[in-house]
Amino acid sequence: MMRRCYKFLLPAALLCLWLLLNQSASPGQLLIGAALALWLGFASSRLRPLRSRPHKLWLVPGLIWRVLVDIVRSNIAVGRLILQPRRPFSPGYVHIPLELRDPHGRALLGCILTYTPGTVWVDVSDAELILHVLDLENEQAWIDLIKQRYERTLMEIFE
Repeated sequence: MMRRCYKFLLPAALLCLWLLLNQSASPGQLLIGAALALWLGFASSRLRPLRSRPHKLWLVPGLIWRVLVDIVRSNIAVGRLILQPRRPFSPGYVHIPLELRDPHGRALLGCILTYTPGTVWVDVSDAELILHVLDLENEQAWIDLIKQRYERTLMEIFE
């Protein structure tokens, strides 16, 4: 049952996006949007070489909340760095060893880290992720934060 629902998530999201962009829910827009959403949703599914099989979807809202809180905290921290130009800061690279093997989970981890101000995902390999941090004071603290706060949850969802 749940497997069949996944097939309609992308078309449903595309239909909602179509209706929002057109600012109309008229029967004509619903018909055109539904046709486009179904066609694009199923046509794009054939382009994906590797399918994602997420588990424990009840963990996703907590992950989203954590990411949002971290984005707000990071915005405040970056704002303080910018507004206090005399305070020296030290940018640097952090090499984070990864246990997460699923490519979808790795991509999501990279997106989460890039969305957070002050950090940029630089490179990912089978063994590690390289992250650029705007103010790198303690490399081990960054490694622990990412492994405990994000990687563990992503492993539960994707592996």
